Amino acid sequence: MAAERILVKLGGTLLDEPASRRRLAREIAELSATGARLTVVHGGGKQMTRYLAERGVESQFVNGLRVTTPDVVDALLKIFAGSVNHGLVASLVEAGALAVGLSGIDALLAEAEQMDPQLGAVGRVTKSNGGLLETLTATGYLPVVACVAGDRSGNIYNVNADQMAVACAGGFHATRLVFLTDVDGVLDATKTLVPRLNKAACRELISTGVATGGMQAKLEAAMSALDSGVGHVHIVGGATPGVLAAVVAGQHAGTVLEV
Repeated sequence: MAAERILVKLGGTLLDEPASRRRLAREIAELSATGARLTVVHGGGKQMTRYLAERGVESQFVNGLRVTTPDVVDALLKIFAGSVNHGLVASLVEAGALAVGLSGIDALLAEAEQMDPQLGAVGRVTKSNGGLLETLTATGYLPVVACVAGDRSGNIYNVNADQMAVACAGGFHATRLVFLTDVDGVLDATKTLVPRLNKAACRELISTGVATGGMQAKLEAAMSALDSGVGHVHIVGGATPGVLAAVVAGQHAGTVLEV
């Protein structure tokens, strides 16, 4: 039986505390040791905002997207592709995984184009080089991808981490995409956890204003992943120990989205 291909997306908030990062790294390494072919994509918005604030740079957002000036691009490389990525890779190596730190710039793993000049260097991924992920995972390595992308003219782009995860999942032909977040899953209008959703139900949550902001973005990303061929998309609380192994084993946790 072919090894399952799983894309795990880690929110930056979960990586901010060393204890949380090391626990998640252990759980990912344990799953990798079962023979599953894993790729990890991570964010780092909280760390980025703190880094900029410490240097007197105010973070500006338009429709939830960080306006990315040249100063912010420099910070992207230092924080997303630097300290956050390397910190996670170090924790995964400590846990026994053959983790490899990457960004979307490497071998144009994620090729992007500018989304809107008013946002600066914010990019939309147009193509994912799944061959790099294929090569690494087939030989036992665990790619860890920061949400920074590039293009063939040498430009560097800030890319939404959820959209980066979707692009990599599609290029990698992942059968499962797991969003480990700082919430337990998708909630309905009564704030009750919704265990299972299809695309029609996702669209209804968005159109009725129940899902807004970050959760709306997660649902839109999840629907894009389903459209790209991913079989199951999970939105689960990463603060719960063992949740990653649970969802892969088919146990109930968080919200699962299916076609």
